[in-house]
Amino acid sequence: MSLTSPNQFPRAGFRRRIASWVYDVLTSVAVYMVAGTVSFGIFGLFAHYGVIDMGEHKHLIDVQQSSWLYNILVYGWNIGWVGFFFVWFWCRSGQTIGMKAWRLRVQNLDSTLISKTTAVKRLLYTFLGLGNLAVIFDRKNKLSLQDRFTDTEVVLLTLEANKARLTS
Repeated sequence: MSLTSPNQFPRAGFRRRIASWVYDVLTSVAVYMVAGTVSFGIFGLFAHYGVIDMGEHKHLIDVQQSSWLYNILVYGWNIGWVGFFFVWFWCRSGQTIGMKAWRLRVQNLDSTLISKTTAVKRLLYTFLGLGNLAVIFDRKNKLSLQDRFTDTEVVLLTLEANKARLTS
């Protein structure tokens, strides 16, 4: 594999990837919090209408935390929305909010946008961003674990290319 993609954008290095990761972690926390608010609101409506039995508990959070099923449903909903955030942005434009700020784009090796299946695989293989550490040891190819496992790459766009993507 070469250092550049077919469209001549170089692969992104470790520092830019981590800077983008920091932005995206902050965005992910916000998405998680909004999803949590919605999920707890829905949970509260179910309790209000008797779909969920409060039992001997006074507070709704105690009902949720006392049940592994409710915990899986609520936290699964929240994490699912965070995952949806990444998959949607990667498939739509190849860039999350953090990636746009740092002029990065995830793409297939032939420079096309990744599919939803590839995006989900990439999300699973990223190991909360730790897969990017592989770039430190692979200075020649600049591929992370998630890049290698999904046959994708993260490229550094030029200012002009990134600006054109922002306006389109």
